[in-house]
Amino acid sequence: MVLLLNIPLFIIAFLKNGKSFFINAMAGTILLSLFLDVFDNLKPITNDRFLGCIYGGIIAGIGTAIILKAGASTGGSDLLTQIAKAFNPNIRISNLLVILDTIIVGLNVFFFKELEIGLYSAITIFIMGKMLDIFFEGINFARIVYIISPKYNDIANEIGDRIRRGSTSLNGKGMYKKEEKNVLMCVASRNEVREIRKIVNEVDKNAFIVISNAREVFGEGFKEE
Repeated sequence: MVLLLNIPLFIIAFLKNGKSFFINAMAGTILLSLFLDVFDNLKPITNDRFLGCIYGGIIAGIGTAIILKAGASTGGSDLLTQIAKAFNPNIRISNLLVILDTIIVGLNVFFFKELEIGLYSAITIFIMGKMLDIFFEGINFARIVYIISPKYNDIANEIGDRIRRGSTSLNGKGMYKKEEKNVLMCVASRNEVREIRKIVNEVDKNAFIVISNAREVFGEGFKEE
């Protein structure tokens, strides 16, 4: 049944993603079908649905991430994400996969009236999405620190001397008082942010600080392409 339902997707994948991906996806889908039958006959480690959702989500997320990183697929929703990515390379795979799986579970609840299974499935889908994020984007996000202070030059010098991070001064304008301001931007690791806040507080206790996540940073001091 899994193989039959994937036939239309395989045809699109062959046309859009190429022969190599098509072969990999076929292999992944066939192996998934075989192992579904194998594991269906094994005694489960636990009959607790909640534990099954958590650890099943972790294992399924890791497995899916490995498959996708290898340029393959196991059919179904992850095959759809790869096809969609061929049309739009900027699509975030984990988000699309979560959306597709949520739609499938929602339809299952609607037609079969199994609300409890749907709620448990939502937990697994969420965990799978988080595991995919970890594999594709990592967990050690860099931080972007924006500092608004008249003493921006002193702060930049202290950051450079004490934690060896460069800063960039951006031209800004405070719209309340219509005053020109310099906004200091510094990209740093998570562990360095605390020291930056300490430096800013020492130089100017009235400075305005905004800290946000940067999922990927390329260049000196960070990862290379």
